[in-house]
Amino acid sequence: MPNTNWSQLNPLQLGRYAEYFAKMEFASYGSEVYTTEVDDHGVDFVVKDKNGRFCEIQVISLREKGYIFTPKSKFDITNKNLYLTVLIFKEGKMPDIFLIPAEAWAVPNEVFVDRNYDKPGQTSKPEYGINISQRNYSILEIFKFEDSIIDFVEIQ
Repeated sequence: MPNTNWSQLNPLQLGRYAEYFAKMEFASYGSEVYTTEVDDHGVDFVVKDKNGRFCEIQVISLREKGYIFTPKSKFDITNKNLYLTVLIFKEGKMPDIFLIPAEAWAVPNEVFVDRNYDKPGQTSKPEYGINISQRNYSILEIFKFEDSIIDFVEIQ
């Protein structure tokens, strides 16, 4: 049984664990997983789906709840082969994992936000984010990994 005292891990360790965990989840469903040598385009790894399509996977992690984001420069929401795999770590439990297509940000809402930061005085770079709270956690449920992975693998 793995250690689930996530507070013992620093942010880099937690992020690395999340990426490895996501790869193993894809592999456990029979997906072919290809690791990228350099993560300079926001792609952590590539998986091959049941139709032979190669999909780019970006992984992001969060402890409990809050706001997570990815820069727009590394996350093209028009790319139908791009997915964000989100792992939410709650102390003492295995992480919740979600598989979200990039196109989920095409129509922003209270959970999936589009921030341009183009007003005077705003210095952050444009980003796509996810607001994760107890109230809107149920909206994420439609992207639960074990349901979303069906699009990638053929169930025997």
